[in-house]
Amino acid sequence: MRRRHAAALLALVCGALLCFSWFSTVRRSREEILLFQQQMKALNEHLYRAEERYVQRTRDLKLLLSKVRTFNNRSFQRTNGNAKWQHLSVAERRRTVVSNMTGLDVLHIPSLYNYLPHLQGRHEGLTPAVEVSTRRAKVKRADQTYLVDTLNSLIHELSHEEREDCIIMVSIGETNVSFVNTMVENLQNRFGLEMDSGLLEIISPPEMYYPDFTKLRETFGDAWEKVRWRTKQNLDYCFLMLHAQAKGTYYVQLEDDIVALPNFLSLMKNFAEHQPSEDWMVLEFSQLGFIGKLFKSSDLNIIVEFVLMFYKDKPIDWLLDHILWVKVCNPEKDSKHCERQKGNLRIRFKPSLFQHVGKYSSLSGKVHKLMDRDFGSPPLQSVNVNPPAEVSTSLKVYKQYGLPKAYLAEDFFWALTPKADDYIMFTFLQPESLKRYYFRSGNAEHPGDKLYNTTVEVFLPLGKNIGKEALKDGRNINSKSKQTEDGYLHIGMFKNGIAEGTIDPLLGNIASMRLHVLMDSPVWVILSEIRIERESTSHLT
Repeated sequence: MRRRHAAALLALVCGALLCFSWFSTVRRSREEILLFQQQMKALNEHLYRAEERYVQRTRDLKLLLSKVRTFNNRSFQRTNGNAKWQHLSVAERRRTVVSNMTGLDVLHIPSLYNYLPHLQGRHEGLTPAVEVSTRRAKVKRADQTYLVDTLNSLIHELSHEEREDCIIMVSIGETNVSFVNTMVENLQNRFGLEMDSGLLEIISPPEMYYPDFTKLRETFGDAWEKVRWRTKQNLDYCFLMLHAQAKGTYYVQLEDDIVALPNFLSLMKNFAEHQPSEDWMVLEFSQLGFIGKLFKSSDLNIIVEFVLMFYKDKPIDWLLDHILWVKVCNPEKDSKHCERQKGNLRIRFKPSLFQHVGKYSSLSGKVHKLMDRDFGSPPLQSVNVNPPAEVSTSLKVYKQYGLPKAYLAEDFFWALTPKADDYIMFTFLQPESLKRYYFRSGNAEHPGDKLYNTTVEVFLPLGKNIGKEALKDGRNINSKSKQTEDGYLHIGMFKNGIAEGTIDPLLGNIASMRLHVLMDSPVWVILSEIRIERESTSHLT
């Protein structure tokens, strides 16, 4: 097994939770990993004890200060009206004062122990009872288990490079040791290679992590069993987040009864890294509950602390909405203004990348058929990942259907009638070695809005002579590659609204690609699919 710092972490709570994380891979030997894990556990225990000692020392200091004040307030009376006091030695006076002092409440910064008071003095309650390299969370279901199918779906859709850059963490939210051990054994038998490689990890909270659920009060008209279920689920989410936060750059919360779309990891990474601002707090890749929610790992501490303050009161998806409200909503503004502001922090990706397939809930006796209507539905634009690039066009864009969102596969591009010499340009942030391209114009609702008389052209980095020299004798470059007056190489043409082809590897790295309109068009244009494939997919970092 190798230790990883993931760019993304997929978290799963079995019974149930799952998290996913991607990261920059750092390889270590098994011995180094075991030593590192031992050192981290020792450090965690040391920090827990240090925090307990800090609280106790603070309390002692407050008590001491209180006693000093008591001594000062009474000193005048004692020295002038108490002959016995005047004859006591300094040491005897000190002992008298100390014996008569009373306690004073300690003021200190709240910690996890304030929200989980049953863990005071029991730091082992935050240490996993089971820890095997893998990350997800699961809760036992009386009628059905979906975890193996979910893991198969997630792992099957990961490329070799993606498996090097992510971690799937399963958290088994059960206190039945026999059940947990059986599940771990089954997962080791089925996913031994994935565990050995560090792709899959498993943890399970100890029994003492959970409070006495019999003291919960019923809220929102829910029966006690449902209140207990959602309270425990909140604690399971927090336990998983706390143990996953240091393992990746991003954290994705899943459940153990979902299936994933192909290429889901690259789509999530590309969507996260191309956000125009860093102000977002959650990216949503499913519209259902807490499934497919991506967070920056640096935000997990805030989320955990907020959830623990109210974990007995509301489900986590409600609490997440409250966090957003606290951060950006103005009480003096109306609800529409608040929703707009929250929309800057919570951003939705379509179509959904994960579908809920479970029929049986971990809440005993409950059967549900939750389905994400956006999952797998044919979008009006394509879903793919393109090289990072700046995009521009000379065309007049219609409404909100701009080119940047089309390039990120978030929407389609729509523009008014093209004229001769109009263009659509993709300038890569760094020269790219490209393998193939595919552009599709028009869509199901407007099939006639296509590109006609339009070429596909590439521009080579400055100082590279391959384009000029190779085109002189036509021996090194495909004869279809003709050079334009402004230095672009013509490599393809739109036919029936589609342009596709492979790119000659002899061209080497390419600085930019453009779609060049040769003649005026009588119709508007929609560019519904933009697919530019690199020669090799780089690691997710």
